[in-house]
Order: sequence, then C-alpha cells, then structure tokens
Amino acid sequence: MPIHPRAKGRVERANKTLQDRLVKELRLQGISDIESANQYLPDFMKQYNQRFAVKPGSDIDAHRKLRHNETEVKQILSIHHHRKLTKNLSCQLNNIEYQIITKTKGTRLRQSTVTICEAFNGEMTILQKGNTLAFKTLNKGEKPLPVVDEKNIHHTIEQAKLKQAKQASKKPRVDHSWKRTYKNTERPTA
Repeated sequence: MPIHPRAKGRVERANKTLQDRLVKELRLQGISDIESANQYLPDFMKQYNQRFAVKPGSDIDAHRKLRHNETEVKQILSIHHHRKLTKNLSCQLNNIEYQIITKTKGTRLRQSTVTICEAFNGEMTILQKGNTLAFKTLNKGEKPLPVVDEKNIHHTIEQAKLKQAKQASKKPRVDHSWKRTYKNTERPTA
C-alpha cells in the first residue's frame, strides 16, 4: 500500500523534530555519554508523546492478515535474478553454475526463464512459474551433464564408437613396457 505524500511529510517532520529536539534536550540535561542517554530516553519519549501524540480517528486495526507462509515470505524478501535455462538445463549466477535436476527429460524447461532467489543468508532457490525446482551446484570448471535427445543421440553414439575404435587401433610404442620381455628386464643385484 503506497504511503500518502502528506503522511510521508509528517513522518519526515517527526524524525527531524526528534533528531533536533533530542540532541538539545540531552544538552540541557547535561548528558554527554551513551549510558546516561539510554537511561534518559524513556522519560524523553513519555514527555514527547504526551505533548505531540495524536489519537487515531478509529480503533479498528486496518492491517491485512498475512496471506503467505514463511517460505513464501523468505522468497519475497530475497534478491531475485532472472535467467534463461540452456539446453542442458543450467544457468549461471555470480560465476556459479546451477543445473536443474528432473526425473524426466526436462525438454519443457529448455530455454525457459527461471527466477533465482538469493536469500540474505546465502540460501538459493530456483523458481519457474512459481514452482520450486530441484538443482545442484556445479563445482568451478565442472561441465554440466549433457542432454541427449532423439535428435542427436545417433550422432553421440557414432562419436563414441569412433573414439573407441581409435583407442583400440593404437599400438604401443616399440620401447613400451608391454613390449619388454622378462629376459630383457634388468634385475637388481644383491
């Protein structure tokens, strides 16, 4: 609910009055240390309220009931960052990569916008359309798990086969330890 400009002015005027009046009142009382000022403060507040307090026009409490649970309030009071998910369901914030964990393929989440809620205690929550998503934090330099779908699975399999064939066709060097026979190896002398 927005604050009415006149109400804002009254608040600012009261703060200025308090700042100005309290300093002068402390000086008149001969108070110059914090401990004595803290002891005098309740008396000052009582005198100030008797002089300047205005009774409300109605005793009805106009505050609304809280409609959110504790988790929702924490999310509302956190810093929100919007990010777009990559093909492998990851996004970055402050050089840290987060990967969404799903039980399904997660194709519906690709390229969708998520909100990363950064709480003041450092706790992170990732939301997508108001729903909390499970995620894992990747270590620095760790690559996110690749997503393999129907479109590129054949290519991925062919690449794996070629890699295995290359490794199988490699022969060890002539001086490799596998090429040495038992007779050619030197034995330590006793």
